Amino acid sequence: MQKKDSRNAPRSRLLVLVDESNVGSSVRTVGRGLDWIKLREFLAGPNTGRELIEMVVYAGLPPAIPVWQEERDKKNKFVHWLRSNGFMVVTKDGAPAEEGHYKANVDVMMAIDALELSLEMRPDVVILVTGDADFAYLAIKLRRHGIRVEVASAAQNLGSILRSAANDVIDLAPLFRTFDLKMQEATPSTASQATRRRQEQGRRPRFRTV
Repeated sequence: MQKKDSRNAPRSRLLVLVDESNVGSSVRTVGRGLDWIKLREFLAGPNTGRELIEMVVYAGLPPAIPVWQEERDKKNKFVHWLRSNGFMVVTKDGAPAEEGHYKANVDVMMAIDALELSLEMRPDVVILVTGDADFAYLAIKLRRHGIRVEVASAAQNLGSILRSAANDVIDLAPLFRTFDLKMQEATPSTASQATRRRQEQGRRPRFRTV
């Protein structure tokens, strides 16, 4: 009997959906910078035996108001880089919250898109790159449509409800440790400029994950 050549076996069609804020927060806790190319290769590279249909990144933007303009410009440059490197990016404008913070929750957008894209693109597998337990029901809904659902997150940041709702879990912690250490963003000169800006504009706003 002739052996079946595994190289000719059909590759599973894969859709990857990324909660940028969640995965970014996870990798920062280990003092690393997120390597998006490595992440894509790890989840959907040639050695996985899967055919990547699309990798969609959901990212919140700082509010479109003067005090947030510098941070918004930086985030838009990052979004442009992602798109230039083959990622599909969906953004949502944030809204000011309490002093120094803003809200930009993309959960609803990501959940709606997951259902719509899955019905349109017909993937065999969907990977949700998030540890947010709010996506547990989404995982169950996708499985009801016959789609295998895997969750990719650092194990310590993965909600138990989401873990039990998925077919499988991919622990990203070992991958995170291969990323470059996060560099200090401000040099002494830029730090002094930031200090002057704070004196002129008040306390510098910071992003808070919601």
